[in-house]
Amino acid sequence: MTTVEDRREATTATHPLAMTTTAEVDRVREALAAAGLLTDTVRFAFFAPEEPPKAEVLAHSDGAPLDRRFRAVLLDLATGRSWDTVVSATSGDVVSSRELDPPRDGQPPIIDAEFEMIEDILGADEGWTAALRTRGIEPGSVRAVPLSAGVYDHPEEVGRRLVRAFGFRQDHEKDSPWAHPVDGLVAYVDLTDRRVTRLVDVAELPVPATSGNFDDPDVQGPPLDSLKPIEITQPEGRSFTVADGRVRWGKWDLRVGFNEREGLTLHQIAFDGRPICYRASVAEMVVPYADPAPVRFWQNYFDCGEYMFARYADSLQLGCDCLGDIHYLDAVIADDLGRPKTITNAICMHEEDFGVLWKHSEMFTGAREVRRQRRLVISFFTPIGNYDYGFYWYLYLDGTIQLEVKATGIVFTAAYPEGGNDYATEVAPGLGAPYHQHLFSARLDMTVDGVRNAVEEVEAQRVPMGEDNPYGNAFRQRRTRLTRESQAQRRADGSVVRTWHIVNPEKQNALGQDVGYALLAEGKAALLADEASSIHARATFATNHLWVTRYDPAERYPAGDFVNQNPGGAGLPAWVQADRDIDGEDVVVWHTFGTTHFPRPEDWPIMPVDYTGFTLKPVGFFDRNPALDVPPTRGSHCHGGGGDDVHGPAKERGGDDD
Repeated sequence: MTTVEDRREATTATHPLAMTTTAEVDRVREALAAAGLLTDTVRFAFFAPEEPPKAEVLAHSDGAPLDRRFRAVLLDLATGRSWDTVVSATSGDVVSSRELDPPRDGQPPIIDAEFEMIEDILGADEGWTAALRTRGIEPGSVRAVPLSAGVYDHPEEVGRRLVRAFGFRQDHEKDSPWAHPVDGLVAYVDLTDRRVTRLVDVAELPVPATSGNFDDPDVQGPPLDSLKPIEITQPEGRSFTVADGRVRWGKWDLRVGFNEREGLTLHQIAFDGRPICYRASVAEMVVPYADPAPVRFWQNYFDCGEYMFARYADSLQLGCDCLGDIHYLDAVIADDLGRPKTITNAICMHEEDFGVLWKHSEMFTGAREVRRQRRLVISFFTPIGNYDYGFYWYLYLDGTIQLEVKATGIVFTAAYPEGGNDYATEVAPGLGAPYHQHLFSARLDMTVDGVRNAVEEVEAQRVPMGEDNPYGNAFRQRRTRLTRESQAQRRADGSVVRTWHIVNPEKQNALGQDVGYALLAEGKAALLADEASSIHARATFATNHLWVTRYDPAERYPAGDFVNQNPGGAGLPAWVQADRDIDGEDVVVWHTFGTTHFPRPEDWPIMPVDYTGFTLKPVGFFDRNPALDVPPTRGSHCHGGGGDDVHGPAKERGGDDD
C-alpha cells in the first residue's frame, strides 16, 4: 500500500528527466487500477518515463512544478488485448489510453509470464513430446527457448500472439543446454490460447555431445596463475560528482537516465557550458540470422523492442564488472504486475587512464611535454538469452564522446551435419553456430551549440592528374549538405573516409567556421538480408548507416513503437515519407552500427568480448586543442618521481606510453 510519504516522493522530482522512483511506479499502478484497466489477467508489458518534449525540458527552471508522466503498455494474458497508456504520477490521472490493433500496430513485447509458461505448453503437446521420444530424448530433460516469431506469409498467424520455440537438452542441473540443441524441430506457440499451433519436424539430427559448461574447472583447465593482480587506486578520490542523476566531470555536464527498453540514456550532454547532444541512447537492435533452413529462416530478434532487454540488466560487481573508484546508480523499473523492481548497481561510473592525450618533443626549443588522457566511463550490462551485451559510453578530456558495445556470452547453436553447412561454423564436434549480425541503432538528438543544426557529408576526393595537379598527389575534402530527409539516408564508405558533420550554421568559431561534431562510423556491413525479405521490411533502419530526421517527440524508436510481430514499414521508413527540411533545423541523427558474426571455434563455449561502436569528435567546435589545460602527471608517476613537469632526457621519462 502506498503511504503518504511515498505519494510525496512520487511528486517531488526536481527535474523532468530525473530517474524513476519506486513511489512513481506504485502511483502509476494505482491510477491504472482505479481506472479499471488492471484485472487479474492484465500484465505490464512495458513501463518507462514519458519524457516531456525537448522545448519544455530546456525551458525548465529549478523549482518549477513538474508533471511526471509514464508510459505503460498493458497486456491481457487471457484475451491477447493490449492498451498503450500514459499516466501522470503527479496527479494520479490516466492521461490517455488506446487499444492496439495487432495486425496494424504490432504486438506488445514478450514478457516473463509468457516465457515461463512455454515448457508447460510444450510438455502438454503430444506432437512435441512424440517428436522428442522418437529422437530418444526424454521430454522432461529439454529446456524450451521461446523466441519472437516475426511476420511471414502465414495467414493463420495474423492477429495471433506467437512465439516459436526450440528445444535444448539439459543432461543435469548444472549442464549448459546450449551445447545440446535438438535440431530439425521447432514449435509455433499461440501465447493467448496456450497451445502449439504448428510443429515443424524436418530432420532427426544427432544431438551434439560436447560440453558447454564454461564454469566447469575441468573445461577451463588449470588456472593461469602467472597473472599478478592489477589494482586501480585514486588516493584523492574521484574527479566526478553525481547528484540526483546529474554528472559533472572536468568540463563535462550531463544527466543519466535508464529505462527497460533502451537501458542507459544520456541527456543534456554539455562541455564547458556548451550543449552538444540533448539525448543519446541505443534505441533498437536487431540480430538477423542467415540460415534459410525450414526451422531457422525466421530467426531475427529485436532485443530492445521485442524483449525490453534492459529489464534484465545485471547488478554490477566491484572487481568483476568494474575496477577502480566506482560510483553505482540503481535503476527502478516495473515488473509484470506493475510493482517496482530495483536493479541495484545497474549503472557503473568510473574514471580510467587512456594513455597519452598529447605529447611533443620540440627539437628547436627543447620543450618536452606529455599529458595523459583519461575518460569517464558510464556503463551497464544486460544478458538476453544466450548473449550478454555491455554498453559503455566514454567521455574524454578533449571533448570526444564514444560508445562501445561489448558482445559476449554464448553463440546460438545448432547441430552441424557431417556434410557441412553453408550458413554456420562448426565450433565443437557436431555443434554449429549459425552466421548472424548484431545491428544497433543509436538515436542522437543533437544540440551542437544550440537546437538548430545541419548535417554535412564529408569525404576525401581524389583529384585527377592535370594542369592543377601535375604530379598527381592532390586530394581534397568534399562537403555535401544534407538538406532533406530523403537525401539523408546514407551508407558509410571507408574508401573515401566518409564522415558526417553535425554543425550549427548559426554559430562560428574564431576562424569563421561553423562549429560542429563529426560522427565517425566504423563502416561495417549494414543489413545483409534480401530487399524483398520480411526482416528487411521490419528492420529497414538497419539498411543505412545514417538517417537524419526532423525532431518530433513521438518519434522514438527506429523500427516503430511496437516491433513484436509488426509487419514492417514503421519507424524511420514511415517518418521520412514526409521528406521534412533538415537544414538548420532541430534534427535527430540515427546511426546504425554493428558486427557481422561468422563464429569461430574460439567463441565456444563462451565468447570473448567482441567490440563495435562509434565516435563523436569535435570538428571546429573549439578554437584550439581544448585539453591544453590538463595538468602534468603529479608525484612519482611521471619523470622518475622528480616533480610536476615532464622535461629532461627521453631515457628519464616514464609513464609516457599507452
